[in-house]
Amino acid sequence: MYLNHFGLQRQPFKITPDTSMFYPGNKRGAALQALKYAIMSGEGIIKVVGEVGSGKTMLCRMLEVELDDSVEVVYIANPSLSPDNILHVIAFELKLDITPESSKLEVMQTLQNYLLARHAHNKQVVVFVEEAQSMPIETLEEIRLLSNLETNEHKLLQMVLFGQPELDEKLRNPAIRQLKERITHNFYLDPFPPNDVYEYLNFRMRAVGYCGPDLFSQKMANRIERKSSGLTRRINILADKALLAAYSEGGHNIDRKHIDLAAQDSDFGQAGQRQSILKILLGIAVILTAIWLGSLLPGLFDNTTQHTDVATQITGQTTGQQTPVEPAEALTQKPTTDSGENAQQSAFAATQTNITESPVASAPSVQTPSVQTDSSPLPMDLQQQLALTEQWIANAGNENYTIQLSLIDAWATEKVNQYLQRAAETLEREKLFIYPASIQGRMVYSVLYNEYAGREAAAEQLRQLAPWIRQNAPYLRTVKGIKADIRKTEQQTALQPDEATP
Repeated sequence: MYLNHFGLQRQPFKITPDTSMFYPGNKRGAALQALKYAIMSGEGIIKVVGEVGSGKTMLCRMLEVELDDSVEVVYIANPSLSPDNILHVIAFELKLDITPESSKLEVMQTLQNYLLARHAHNKQVVVFVEEAQSMPIETLEEIRLLSNLETNEHKLLQMVLFGQPELDEKLRNPAIRQLKERITHNFYLDPFPPNDVYEYLNFRMRAVGYCGPDLFSQKMANRIERKSSGLTRRINILADKALLAAYSEGGHNIDRKHIDLAAQDSDFGQAGQRQSILKILLGIAVILTAIWLGSLLPGLFDNTTQHTDVATQITGQTTGQQTPVEPAEALTQKPTTDSGENAQQSAFAATQTNITESPVASAPSVQTPSVQTDSSPLPMDLQQQLALTEQWIANAGNENYTIQLSLIDAWATEKVNQYLQRAAETLEREKLFIYPASIQGRMVYSVLYNEYAGREAAAEQLRQLAPWIRQNAPYLRTVKGIKADIRKTEQQTALQPDEATP
């Protein structure tokens, strides 16, 4: 739902394992390499223990990807099997010539012959057992007996047990002390510390195509770490819901209120009155349905304010949905400060409202906020461009589109001027606009081009931009969204005037 809004190709925080987004930090990469070595060495049983949602399944999937073709993997996802069934399951996974009626002795003999044949061709077989803590003690003992299948020098069958800390408790049972003695490698997956949470969140965002400044600041990552206890599954859930909350406001910053709302909506959130994410989804769905009905029945909905009122009646709150956009570009210098947690208007507080201008109403005058920079006074060309933009904003239609070409640090006024001059070589200078904006407390200049009555016309112009401009990943925006940025920046500079400078 929020993919286009943040310029993403796919969901960044799905809880199902996606090996293309494996994060090697917090010793996960080192654990993967150590597991590969332990398997290839062919000695004993291997155990991987971690809390629920710590990333065991992702590590298991990565092992399947990373192991050589000479290693055949048997994956057992349901460990609640009897001792006889475990043998049949392994044989079936290896596609051996047995039937459900085959006796335990027949299965064992067939399995041993297959393993010897594989070993003769310098190939290995490894069994991955997920949720091993749920495996009956008798079945665990059967696994120990399977580990006895060996030649004079090598084990014929490798075992990797993935389980929760309860697996360690089960292995303390004297009845299976022989199995515990066969475990030669033990790996423990620790929760993510705050710094790794910060790296993990932004690593995932960029893995799915995000091109802008870090969406999750270090302060927000610290907050997510506290509420998730550093467990990757919880981190993913909180981050996904926080993105949805920011999208419902039409904003592009992740603030404290978004994370708090996500935590309240989750089972592991803090106690207190919950505001369900379902309410957000319902409000968005109502808006989309209203727009669709309006396109079928002209005159039924004559402006966006009516659309917003429908959502308000359902959710009891106002929702400022901004038209989805294409991937955002990177800043010329990445912001390093973290502020503006309370700068965005809350879509979840009934006492606050977002911009809902009517496309047919006359646009109110919007003053672009002043920016203090290291270069004073501003170059004359830049001053003229700001004045031109102010005049354009005052008369531009809210539902029209523009192209955001680039974001440049506000202190680099000379670079801004150079960019405008170069852009004017291939674009009409009088249609180049610029305004100051605040992104996570860092003041930047946003460079825009032209105004379009429809998205298709703007998209066609976007495709025809010069290659050097497209390198900054320009994307489409609505005039209403630009006005919202300007007003939020005005609010921030009024509340925190000292943070407008780098």
